[in-house]
Order: sequence, then C-alpha cells, then structure tokens
Amino acid sequence: MKAQEFVRPGDRVGVAVSGGADSVALLLLLLELREKLGVVLSIVHFNHKLRGKASATDEKFVAKLAAKHKLEFRSASLDIARKAKKENANLEDTARRARYDYFRSLVDSGFCTRIAVAHTADDQAETVLAHILRGTGLAGLSGIHPVAGPVVRPLLTFRRSELRAFLRHKKQSWREDTTNRDTKRMRARIRKKLLPLLEEQFQPAIVEHLATLADLAREDEAFLELLVEEKMAMIGKDALLRPARKRSAEKSDEGIRIAITDLFEINGKKAPNTENTERTRKTERATVLSKRIVRQIVEQLKQSGGEFGARHVEAVLELASHGHSGKSLQLPGGVEVRRERDTLLFLPRSNVRARDAASAPCEFSYNIDLARGSLDLPVQELGCVFRFRVIDWPPKTAETNNRETVLDRDRLRPPLILRNWRPGDRLHPVGHQSAHKLKRLLNGKRVSRWDRDGWPVLTCGGILAWARGFPVAAGFAAKEETRTGIVIAVERIDKEEQH
Repeated sequence: MKAQEFVRPGDRVGVAVSGGADSVALLLLLLELREKLGVVLSIVHFNHKLRGKASATDEKFVAKLAAKHKLEFRSASLDIARKAKKENANLEDTARRARYDYFRSLVDSGFCTRIAVAHTADDQAETVLAHILRGTGLAGLSGIHPVAGPVVRPLLTFRRSELRAFLRHKKQSWREDTTNRDTKRMRARIRKKLLPLLEEQFQPAIVEHLATLADLAREDEAFLELLVEEKMAMIGKDALLRPARKRSAEKSDEGIRIAITDLFEINGKKAPNTENTERTRKTERATVLSKRIVRQIVEQLKQSGGEFGARHVEAVLELASHGHSGKSLQLPGGVEVRRERDTLLFLPRSNVRARDAASAPCEFSYNIDLARGSLDLPVQELGCVFRFRVIDWPPKTAETNNRETVLDRDRLRPPLILRNWRPGDRLHPVGHQSAHKLKRLLNGKRVSRWDRDGWPVLTCGGILAWARGFPVAAGFAAKEETRTGIVIAVERIDKEEQH
C-alpha cells in the first residue's frame, strides 16, 4: 500500500464492508495497519435490498462490527431490483453503479478521502474471463484497476482462500451471500464451474496468470492512452475537445466537437490512403488512435449504462469517413453523434432533447422598415442582431466593388420581411443562371439539417432577396446605376446582452 501510494498519512479511509469474508478481512487487516499507515478508518455499507431480510441482517452485522471496533459507520440503501427494472438495465451493473455513486458522494462530502474495497485475485480472474466471453479489447483485459479515482483495492493480489484462512485464525465470523452461488448468473457460473474446471484440467495457476494478464494489459492501455493525450495536444484544444459553439440556428447546450481531419490525422499529418506497406501501417496506427479518441469522447458524455463496443466505434468512424452532413447515430449511454459538415458533434441525448424541443421549429418573422436609414434588429430566436447598413454606391470604391453582397435600395419594395427559411423557398443568386430551391443551395454548402433550422432570409414582396451565406438575389443586386446600397451584417448577441 505504501509502495503504490494507495493511501497517504492523514487520509480518512472508508472501508467498504458488505459483511462478506473478503471485506471483513480487509477491515481487520487495515485495523492492524492503520497506525503504520497513519490513516483514520471508518466503515461504509451499501444495502442493495436484493435479498430481503438477509440484506437487512448484513447491514446490522456490519454496524455491530463498527461498534465493536469503535469506528464511525455510514450506510445507504436502494431498491436496486426496482431501479434496474425501471431503467431496463442489467441488475449487477445497476447495483455496481449505485454502490460507487454512493462511495463518490462520501468522498465529495468530505466524509473520507479514500474508499477501500475488497476485490481479490479471484475477482480479477472472473472479471477478465467475463470480459473475454462477452467480447473485449485491451481495456477489458485490464480488468479491475487497483486504483480508480478515490477507490483503492489493496487485496487484488490475494486469493479468497487466504482471506478465509486469515479470518478463521482470527476467529472472526462473516456473512455469506447466497446469490454468489446462483449459477443462473454468469459471474456465479464462472466462479463455480469455469474457473474450477480450468484449474483442475488445464492450468492450476490460471487465476494468477489472468491477474498477470490484467496487469500487462493495464500497462499497455496506459501507454496507448498517453499517445491519445499527445495527439490531442498536437491537435490543440480549439480543434479537438471543446464545448459545442452556438450557431445562429441552435440553442445553448454542451457537447464535444472534433474536426474529421483531426480525427484521422497522425503526428499532425493526414493519414495516407495508399497500399504502400509503411504508409498503410501509419494509417492503421492513426485508426487505432481514432478509435480511442471516439471512446474517450463518448465516455466523457455517457449519462447512463450501456455497453459502448467495437461495432459502435466502427459506426462512428464510418459516419466520419463516408457519412453525409446531417446524418446522426444513437450510441449507448445516452449519447448522440452528428455529422455536421467536416466535423462530428457528440451530444448527451438529454441535451439533444432539450435543444430540439427548444429550437424546432425555429420560426420568426420581422417587418423591416428602412425609411429612416440604417437599422439594427435583434432576433432573440437566433441570438443574433441583424445590422442593415445604408451605404453610398460608387461602384469603383474598394468597399463597394462586390455587388454580390449589396442590395439596391431603390429596387426594394415593401413589405420587406426578415424570417426563417421555409420549404419551397427559391433564390436566384447573382452569378447563377436561374433560381434554385434554397434547400438545394444549403445542401451544396453542406449545411446540416440542424444548422439550417431558422436559416434567415429577407423577402421583398414575397420574393427572396437575400439569404445568409449566399450572394444577394440577381433581381435586387446593386448595378452600375445604383446610387444607394443596403449591406446586411449578422453578429451574435452575447448572453449578457440578451439578459
């Protein structure tokens, strides 16, 4: 514990005691070591209410242990079966998440600085086997980590049999969880059937070998994660992980955006697409990092359980490689990823629902009166202000030599209306031979279906004279004989200004 800095002198360590042999042994061992370690101990217990009266008896047993050793005791309970049913989630996964949420709350509240839990080498072997049987990669082979945030696991090198022998020597009783013998559950089948079979007929040291495999996998996983961090640093904060910026047609909600070129680059260079062996190897290394970046982004945004596996990562990379702007994927854990032009935007689904409910459809309509000259028009629906500027039009002046951006004021007739675009709108931009549907023009600019919601246009007598991002309409554009022009600028309103 000292060598790996599981705890430090002065730490307040909450020992997670379920009442089972492993956790009771952990408590007794830490009681013997607390003076040498310089730590203050307490006992914490989480009642999952999965075994009726037996669960309540477990809690009373642990409370008596705390009283016997004069340790502070904290406990919490939750009907895990009901919660799992309500969320349509796996029972064991729901229990684990609830238990560790409680542990984190104890640390966040300042009750303790560390939580010690009693996972053993047997638990490690069972976990690695379970991951292999389910299908896993290097992260799954890493199994249970000795340290995970404030949680430490000092017993990962010990066998259950050693701990039970220790308790018998101490004449200390413990509680048995009958569900551990229920072979309807895969974990129990691994414990009661698969591991004994492997030990007896294949490899007596299978538990130790699987624990070693987990150690080696964690080392390699840590190295690869370091490469990902270096890649992120090369890309730069503004280009990789950042809150999704508000655009004129979106409401405020947070997500993570990444440029597709950044996702597939390695060492600052685009991953080559060639059959050359060396370059192909570089491409493969870039893809490995790309997969890890995707996983890291999703893990940051996951709001619920759900296994985010290899096929989901491949689907995200396929969206990045060949998807069209406007396409989206629903991912496990309540995450949605959207292809928006040359970027991927990852959003927690709760934020997606909130934004879509607030912004769809984004409709507005304002009458424009330029009789008094220039006009500033705030459009709260878009969080923007539209500035209509009246300018003189000497065509040879450098500021006004681009008629594609200038409307001829004398050709504008009321009613002038600034509104959101609508299906069927057509625009004949300067330089085009004919009018086109605005939807087609937006597609040509690779504007996603989310960006185009609320796209602003200016109509003159019901005809589109201007649409943001395009040349003005040919019938309303400034010409040689134009004397007064109108220029439209769009600027974002800061939140402070909106309030």
